Amino acid sequence: MTDTSDVRIRALAERSIRLITDLQTPEGAYPASPTFSAYVGYSWLRDGAFIADAASAVGRIDSATRFFQWCADVIGRRADHIRWIAAETRAGRPPAAEHMLPARFTFAGEDGADEWWDFQLDGYGTWLWALTEHLERHGLDAAPFRPAVELTVDYLAASWQRPCYDWWEEHSQHVHVSTLACIAAGLDGALRSGLIGAARADGARRIVPAIRDLVAARGTADGHLIKWIGSTAVDGSLAAVIAPLAFVDASSPVARATIDVLESHVTVDGGVHRYLGDTFFGGGRWPLLSCFLGLAHLAAGDRTRAEELLEWAAATATADLDLPEQVDGHLIAPRMQQPWIDRWGTAATPLLWSHAMFLRLGLALGRVDVAELSDAAAAPQQEGLTR
Repeated sequence: MTDTSDVRIRALAERSIRLITDLQTPEGAYPASPTFSAYVGYSWLRDGAFIADAASAVGRIDSATRFFQWCADVIGRRADHIRWIAAETRAGRPPAAEHMLPARFTFAGEDGADEWWDFQLDGYGTWLWALTEHLERHGLDAAPFRPAVELTVDYLAASWQRPCYDWWEEHSQHVHVSTLACIAAGLDGALRSGLIGAARADGARRIVPAIRDLVAARGTADGHLIKWIGSTAVDGSLAAVIAPLAFVDASSPVARATIDVLESHVTVDGGVHRYLGDTFFGGGRWPLLSCFLGLAHLAAGDRTRAEELLEWAAATATADLDLPEQVDGHLIAPRMQQPWIDRWGTAATPLLWSHAMFLRLGLALGRVDVAELSDAAAAPQQEGLTR
């Protein structure tokens, strides 16, 4: 790597850390994007969990802990509703999707007032996974999170087999492999944490193998993971199933075949599309998905390709070192770009999730040095950072 590249990577890492920590709200939530019209004022469990995982990995322990405390509060305030969902499901009356928990919340922890594609299970698994990774990484006291962990396990145990929206808030009629992996990773983390009692642990120990069996039997095609149960298509989010979630062993034939098909079907240069047929903002390439694919490559032993994917993601940053949600240049459905711009404005920039995944891959490759960045959070705030 060139000196110029290293300097840019470090500058982007510093910017990423500063965005994540400076934009975190007093309540502890991470905004998805500070300026994008459809995201302003909201924090997602899924995006936020991956952002918190990056904050934790770069040593911003307090920032990550505050996000997990915010999650615990959000879930705790819905304890009665979760118990009702679990009881109704046990009685053979699973509540309709509109009565399930939302995927995103206001910074104050309230449900959104506007209509959204809300019933998603992946975020509840992802926050459990990221929380337990954080607690283990830093040797923190897990006890304060016990009530929220128990409630989340109950919610997932009652609901994991249900169709719901995917990571992209689409295709609600399907059971998605990436969602199943998030749930299994979260339940596995809850088991490791010791935060759930014997009855819940017994249930989780049954569910995790059941998810693995389902994915092995119906969540693969031609030897690789697929977008949803019964599909033949793939999705960029499947890279996360390999790393960092480690639901699939990176050295396995399934992982190798999945990486290969993601490279051949949804990757152009170093940029990764969500899926073939994507029309959101024309169906561009997502830097955060390039970073997930880089983590999968690295876990599978291909450092060279992981480096290329990091470099591509870094190159999408603006002059102000803001990483976007997606970029154009190789759109799947170019005629659909302008209708989305007319509806919501230009693509979300910065997107904190993109910055988080850049940090995660940079750390894994050793291109981001935590010791060198130890003073980054204390540096003067750059202009333009607003909540």
